[in-house]
Amino acid sequence: MRTFICYPTCSTCKKAEKWLKDHHVQYEKRDISIDHPTYEELKEWHNKSDRPLTKFFNTSGKKYRELNLKEQLKTMSEEEMLRLLASDGMLVKRPVLTGKKILVGFREEEWEEALL
Repeated sequence: MRTFICYPTCSTCKKAEKWLKDHHVQYEKRDISIDHPTYEELKEWHNKSDRPLTKFFNTSGKKYRELNLKEQLKTMSEEEMLRLLASDGMLVKRPVLTGKKILVGFREEEWEEALL
């Protein structure tokens, strides 16, 4: 079973969820602000994705800007990035869809290729 990890008021998450429903993709829903990803989950997702770990950060988020992560990430180790992401679900780019392939963010073409 896939898990759709989202922030319920996020417009991109809403579009992605509508897409999932329209394409009859089954999933379990998880609110990232309440049940944020663990270090172990993030490490597994990163290993199963084809993305650099920096792409797991929500670069448009308030906390990302407050912490000046654009600059800090340049010198952080993978371990430090994973710990930081695990500390606050709002730092994680969303939505995330788990399964054989990990999808981070919603790009319709990528989701079609991976799921249909």
